[in-house]
Amino acid sequence: MTKRGIDALARALAAAMVAVLCGCHQDSAHAPPAAQAPPVKAADLNAERLAAGEPDQWLTPGRDANGTYYSPLKDINAGNVGKLGFAWDYHLGTNRGQQSTPLVIDGVMYATSNFGRVYALDAASGKELWTYDPHIDGQWARYACCDAVNRGLAAFEGRLYVGALDGWLHALDARTGQMVWKVDTLIGRGERKPYTVTGAPLLAGGLIIIGNAGSDFAGARGYVSAYDLKSGELRWRFFTVPRNPAEGAQDQPHLDAALKTWDPRHRWDAGSGGTVWDGMAYDPALKLVYIGTANGAPYNSHLGGRHGGDELYAASIIAIRADGSMAWYYQTTPGDRWDYDSTQKLVLADVELDGRLRHVVMQAAKNGFYYVLDRASGELLSAHNFAFVSWTRGIDAKTGRPVVDPSASYDHGPALLFPSEAGAHSWQPMAYDVKRRITFIPVIESGNVIVEASDRRAGLVEGQFTTPAFPPEVYDPKSMRSLYGTLPPISQLARGMKTNTASRGFLRAWSVPEHRVVWEAQTATSWDGGVLATAGGLVFQGDANGSLNAYSSDTGERLASVAMGSSMMAAPMTYRVGGTQYIAIVAGYGGGGVITGWPLDPASAAYRYGNEGRLIVLKVGGPPPPLPALRTDPPLPEPPARPSDARQIAAGEVLYNRFCSRCHVMGRGNLPDLRRMQAGTHALFDSIVLGGAYVPKGMARFDDVLSPADAGAVHAYLIDQAWQLKQASASSQNSENERTPISTRATERNRPGDRYRR
Repeated sequence: MTKRGIDALARALAAAMVAVLCGCHQDSAHAPPAAQAPPVKAADLNAERLAAGEPDQWLTPGRDANGTYYSPLKDINAGNVGKLGFAWDYHLGTNRGQQSTPLVIDGVMYATSNFGRVYALDAASGKELWTYDPHIDGQWARYACCDAVNRGLAAFEGRLYVGALDGWLHALDARTGQMVWKVDTLIGRGERKPYTVTGAPLLAGGLIIIGNAGSDFAGARGYVSAYDLKSGELRWRFFTVPRNPAEGAQDQPHLDAALKTWDPRHRWDAGSGGTVWDGMAYDPALKLVYIGTANGAPYNSHLGGRHGGDELYAASIIAIRADGSMAWYYQTTPGDRWDYDSTQKLVLADVELDGRLRHVVMQAAKNGFYYVLDRASGELLSAHNFAFVSWTRGIDAKTGRPVVDPSASYDHGPALLFPSEAGAHSWQPMAYDVKRRITFIPVIESGNVIVEASDRRAGLVEGQFTTPAFPPEVYDPKSMRSLYGTLPPISQLARGMKTNTASRGFLRAWSVPEHRVVWEAQTATSWDGGVLATAGGLVFQGDANGSLNAYSSDTGERLASVAMGSSMMAAPMTYRVGGTQYIAIVAGYGGGGVITGWPLDPASAAYRYGNEGRLIVLKVGGPPPPLPALRTDPPLPEPPARPSDARQIAAGEVLYNRFCSRCHVMGRGNLPDLRRMQAGTHALFDSIVLGGAYVPKGMARFDDVLSPADAGAVHAYLIDQAWQLKQASASSQNSENERTPISTRATERNRPGDRYRR
């Protein structure tokens, strides 16, 4: 057997042992013997090189200082893209979601994976140079609303900077992978404030900027922190939302104005939200840092008798000066009640609008609108919807405020809202073609039914959405009645809406000067990957069903589709080494559209082949990429004796949905289906859930919110469900995943119509 085969076998055996022992919550990183050291001048990146944006390199997560995800390389083009094939791959040793885009600097690739692990590889061969494991506190995995993902790293003057899931910022020597320093970026760590770090740090002059996630949790208050690149010393911290006024004066002047926009009865214990978990940019000429903020918390504004307000500066785009003071802000969704974060990628560009060259910052926001703002002043230059929206009738031209549609209220019963909590555009990067002045957006055409939960038996969901919301495909009033009471049918909620209620995905080409869609192509599902655009006239996007697709930048015609055998969410990237242009993508499924309560779509590659994370690299003339083995489920184990207390089982159902279901789905998912627990896991159930036996593996303890009786009720419910599964499987092998798939298989190209507009 070759060394490659031995390594692959060792990884498979290690993964199997972890799966048997602990359910694979935090996967062990692949770490074969280190190869030769990389060049002495590893990541030799400075401000001049960053400004130049060298074509062969990929210097930031968005390739250049403007975050465009656009490459000037054109060796791969419409004439030869059909010959793309396999160059090399690297197995990450994990089955969790992958959302990062690697860097390539002087022939070395630097990539990240779950929890903040870092890998340095030879960009031409895939040979491993070194790996780095941040050794996170596994308890923090509980606070990751949407999988233990990481979106990349920053490089500068021989160092790499990466945020770990548990909130520590690490500076590494790019040559050796050794830690230079690390700092704790979290406030309230001793109080177990529910923050995590999933986004890539941002370079801003001599500073490294990092935000965090947590707006879907009780207790998180948004902020970003700026650290000295060389020493790691904290330079300033900018808070996005006020603190409890009972605690004294606000931290910074801009918060005094913000406080006036919050209801005095606000639940300050909920932390106010407004976290900055993605979406940052920097203009070195203006010396301004741009950030996007998440929803206010809790976004159900009627909890606690509140009546709402604008709730600044949640759901906003903010410019921060070099000294940490606020320059300007624009709030995209005042008084957000629908989880419409503005944390999507921010792209800087110089665009001629109405005959005038404007220096702008742009965002395709979660709420369905494409915003173009003046970088210096924050002036709103345009805001037009790129997807179907029902929550608003449009943006008032004079005030820049949305005109909220009365149908968006769920005060007196469930409401069907477009877009869904996943957004019309989520974290998946869009790409801006600087020559064509077109942005290619991975669009989600999906609504959700929001249920007012304050008086429902199910209550709120811990660490997830502060108001339950369900895609139309899984909204089933009959099966949901035990948790949410009597609910109306979807046909009643959709009455009067001129749209297809099924969840779909599109790649849309948006003309920035013309404020319109110029072409669209329907994609495999509503939760596909980020986008890469190139000067070769191509747009690349991976999808959930396992294909990396290449489209014509001008027409949207699909020119090539490479079967990868892995579901993809991250954006592809491209680079050139030794005269050869490569296309690379970090493959692996997860995140908000996958991990939060629903089993995998049977059409997805993750369902069919499993979800082992891979870094896959293609080149023209290579063979077809190797496909993983088909996924199989082990035989169902014999459950313990079936519980007989119906009230205990019913109580366990509520607690399971409140605390467990967002990670542990019933069916094929990325984490274990708890109906399939082995006898040893059943025996350790209380030790795991209450005692933290698997915290080192990323399975947190819940003894702060669950009593021994609660844990017993959850266990009883799972045992009862295991028996139901066993009985159903005896009569039908296909009963395990009865849900309607949340995707379409269509990939045909369509010209845009008025369908996506209200």
